[in-house]
Amino acid sequence: MNAIKSLDDLKNVRDAALAKRKISENSGSTQVIVGMGTCGIAAGARETMKSVLDYIEANNIENVVVTQTGCIGLCEQEPIMQVVLSGKEKVTYGKVNPDVAKKIMKEHVGSGNLVQDHVITL
Repeated sequence: MNAIKSLDDLKNVRDAALAKRKISENSGSTQVIVGMGTCGIAAGARETMKSVLDYIEANNIENVVVTQTGCIGLCEQEPIMQVVLSGKEKVTYGKVNPDVAKKIMKEHVGSGNLVQDHVITL
């Protein structure tokens, strides 16, 4: 990736990112977002992210876009994971350790069933 040296460079990067996001939103894919702010990392978000990626690889899952975000603002609930199924509302999960992440991937992402005991109501 080229270095950003001007406001125009930054705008081009932003436009490209928005275009990719629009493509993924329209492709019927599922989005999994892991909070990777300082508080999330301290609570184990790296391990949660690794668990999600390992699950996807081990099960040959396609059409899942995994991204990370900064602090979501619910530090006491970290690690936080959000799932957005195509055409559905975003669901936010709290206290997602690697085992819970696998359960969410299997039950919510795989079957569309919420893992109620970890859902955070915003």
